[in-house]
Amino acid sequence: MTPAARLSAAIAILDATLSGEPAERALTNWGRASRFAGSGDRAAVRDHVFDALRCRGSYAALGGSLSGRGLILGLARAQDLPIATLFTGEGHAPAPLDAAEEAALAAPAPEAAALARLDWPDWLRPALEADLGAAFDTISALMRARAPVFLRVNLARTDRAAAQRELAAEGIESAPHPLAESALEVIAGARRIQASAAYREGRVELQDAASQAMIAAVPEAPGLRALDYCAGGGGKALALAARMPDARIVAHDIDPGRMRDLPARATRAGATIALARPGAITGGFDLVLVDAPCSGSGTWRRTPEAKWRLTPQRLSDLVDLQAEILTQAARHVAPGGALLYMTCSLLARENAAQVARFAAAEGWQVTQARQLTPCDGGDGFFGALLTREGR
Repeated sequence: MTPAARLSAAIAILDATLSGEPAERALTNWGRASRFAGSGDRAAVRDHVFDALRCRGSYAALGGSLSGRGLILGLARAQDLPIATLFTGEGHAPAPLDAAEEAALAAPAPEAAALARLDWPDWLRPALEADLGAAFDTISALMRARAPVFLRVNLARTDRAAAQRELAAEGIESAPHPLAESALEVIAGARRIQASAAYREGRVELQDAASQAMIAAVPEAPGLRALDYCAGGGGKALALAARMPDARIVAHDIDPGRMRDLPARATRAGATIALARPGAITGGFDLVLVDAPCSGSGTWRRTPEAKWRLTPQRLSDLVDLQAEILTQAARHVAPGGALLYMTCSLLARENAAQVARFAAAEGWQVTQARQLTPCDGGDGFFGALLTREGR
């Protein structure tokens, strides 16, 4: 495919996404219908689509319309692509610019900070600006770029330097990241990770550095009894098992299907993790982890489509659900135990305010709290450790 044909494909996929079709499905459907497209073509089209979704507001402003074509025109303008030679209408190239598009592209572009602010949903921007304070513009700019790829080194199996050497031998370059002693940032060769021996044999796992940092902050305790209450795929449970191999860990999720791959992942990592179905949790735990359902605003570099689909009502429903889950999870904390509440959100409403409400209502104390943002290198992530006297 020519560069122009790739832009045409991205335009069609974005139009489908703007009409309500999930981006991944639209990309899959295009790939199945476009057998002529090679792996490089598919990767380039995917990059165009996700770049446009991350920067939907600013690219629409730069390109003159909120449409697949407008977003790709905005992308071309932002990335200094040769628009005149790409939008020709020849072969599979996008059609030439019309008068309105030429006028939009001729207009002066807003300054960089103003453009970055456009890449948040309008209704959510005031809350984010208040919650992030002086860092708002910096974080806004960082959220427009692709997220780094991070690996968690399984410290129960190897150390970070050895993992680096092993990965390098397979063409995967990495560098230690300061957020956690287990964290490696992948510099090159990310597409080779899942085929590498280190990954297949459980010495490394894909996991954001901010997520790793939250587990790294858990106080070590011999024979810890831990419950991962909203386990999902089990990434936090695996990280905890690697950090404390003698811990007795139980993973639970309201939808057991989300944990279907966890037994295989645990076997690969050399970890022992029991699964508990809903309503089947028994006994008390020294530590209960709650990685709560949330807006995901801290991960929108990875899932940009999600930020445009979030609504005020959905956010309100999530906040209510978080409160309900906190109350339920707290019942499983043994006397003297702790509750670790986490979200991948940047919003105080889901984070500090949620924890403060719970602590005041239920008689718990917040003993540690940490908000990470992309300024720290990883995703936006919040964690708070709570204890209750007399328990």
